[in-house]
Amino acid sequence: MENRIEIKDEIYVNGEKLQIISGSIHYFRVVPEYWRDRLEKLKAMGCNTVETYVAWNVHEPYEGEFHFEGEYDLCRFMELAQELGLYVILRPSPYICAEWEFGGFPAWLLTKPGIRLRCNNKVYLDCVERYYDKLIPMIVPYQFTKGGPVLMLQIENEYGSYGNDKEYLNALKTMMVERGIEIPFVTSDGTDDHMLADGGVEDVWQTANFGSKGSERFDELESVIGNQPLMCMEFWDGWFDHWGQGEHKVVGLEDHRKSLEDMLNRGHVNFYMFHGGTNFGFMNGSNYDGKLLPDVTSYDYDAPLSEDGQITEKYLEFQKVISKFREIPEVEFTTPITRKSYGTLQVQEKAGLFDTLDTLSTPVREAMPLSMEELGQNYGYVLYRSTITRGKEIRSCEIRGGADRAILFADGKQVDIRNDYEMDRTTGFELENEQGNLDILMENMGRVNYGPEIELQKKGITHGVLVNGTFHMGWDMYPLPLEDISKVDFARDYEEGMPAFYKFTFDARETGDTFLDVTGFGKGCVFVNGKNIGRFWEAGPQRRLYIPGPLLREGTNEIILFETDGKAVETICLMDTPDLG
Repeated sequence: MENRIEIKDEIYVNGEKLQIISGSIHYFRVVPEYWRDRLEKLKAMGCNTVETYVAWNVHEPYEGEFHFEGEYDLCRFMELAQELGLYVILRPSPYICAEWEFGGFPAWLLTKPGIRLRCNNKVYLDCVERYYDKLIPMIVPYQFTKGGPVLMLQIENEYGSYGNDKEYLNALKTMMVERGIEIPFVTSDGTDDHMLADGGVEDVWQTANFGSKGSERFDELESVIGNQPLMCMEFWDGWFDHWGQGEHKVVGLEDHRKSLEDMLNRGHVNFYMFHGGTNFGFMNGSNYDGKLLPDVTSYDYDAPLSEDGQITEKYLEFQKVISKFREIPEVEFTTPITRKSYGTLQVQEKAGLFDTLDTLSTPVREAMPLSMEELGQNYGYVLYRSTITRGKEIRSCEIRGGADRAILFADGKQVDIRNDYEMDRTTGFELENEQGNLDILMENMGRVNYGPEIELQKKGITHGVLVNGTFHMGWDMYPLPLEDISKVDFARDYEEGMPAFYKFTFDARETGDTFLDVTGFGKGCVFVNGKNIGRFWEAGPQRRLYIPGPLLREGTNEIILFETDGKAVETICLMDTPDLG
């Protein structure tokens, strides 16, 4: 019998009504060794479907260089879902938001002359087409109509919150159809009339995103789409954190419980998030509200399943609600997972960034500073270095087009730290002699993932540096993506109060999930056995970084901290509990 899915007044699978109860799990935010565990727990809560975005920037980090293996093996994730009897909703739009770096766009798009994102722009759409030439044929065999688990594909993401280019939306749909997609398409937007109007595509099912007042929001959606199924594609059951906000965001449970029951009485729901996971590496996104608001490393999201996969009170309460609408299956959790405390670690070796700079990077020489993207770099840091010949007293030093954070050093001593909205500050400094050295360490803190600033996301120094009111020229630029931390030479010198690398080791008889406490260190990132597990910052709220057990090994393990602000202590701790602030 031919498999078919139809979206009419209800959703029909092979002629029978299906109520979708789904949860979001982003495969790229979870180590693959834990995919099965997270999917089993999704099923055990009562869900019959898993939803995931597809992040373009992890699959094509450099133009024409594709990665669909290991932690980015989308096909394996879909296969596991099908093994467990789960349907899949895929959201492969080139833009995903998701509090993910650049909303899922690869950074190299910013180097394309004439490009405009998220519209009917040939330069942009040519890039999307080449990506879809790889991605869509991989998805085709997993369509429900081909015997796979995928029920539907999203065309774009919350487009009505960004623009109104119908030609663009239809172009994306056409690309997918031409490459073999035959299952239904879907859009998702806020429930404002203009968002639904601008984000909709003719003959495509419209869903909505919201976090409260489920019945009222369904009324708003129904007034636009009429006699079609009602679905909340993103039921915001929690929220994300950004650095410096104070405390970890926790959302009240009672309103969500009521909204969930109201929605299931009338339609379909996808929990955003069911399990948030982690922004490993430099992949956190940012919002912008007068200043940059970069997200923390944890994407716990106050979700039903915690960052490290623990069942929460919210999970159990949602399970109770779902049990009123379908039988909760018995599910055996087959992945052994434990929390471990490995105790306090003493620093073993230290090396200054400036002292090991030549082992990490080869400088590029230009008259004016180049952006990170112009240097062929996606993430991390860039060190800009120049000789100043304007006398001892530098009355002002202004950075034009700096993103996102600058640490200034004069003759090897820190003289200023500036965040994005402070770059044009004219703070001066004094050199030791009539000429001296100026170093500016720039950090990409995460490209904006939502809103009109999304095209303005070049990082590093994008325009120039004014010294005493005029452009200073002649720069050596050291790209520091830190993709290979083994290049750090710990035999080099170390100077207190300067950016530096710190090596720790510990032996593990058994591996398990653990949480790294870096209290006493200022700002930077952490590498565990060579993998970048994310950023830390004394600004909080997050105080400990999650280290999944599969990243550890029985025997000796290595942890390297890169700290930028010159704030460090001699120890770190590996604890068995998180601290999200």
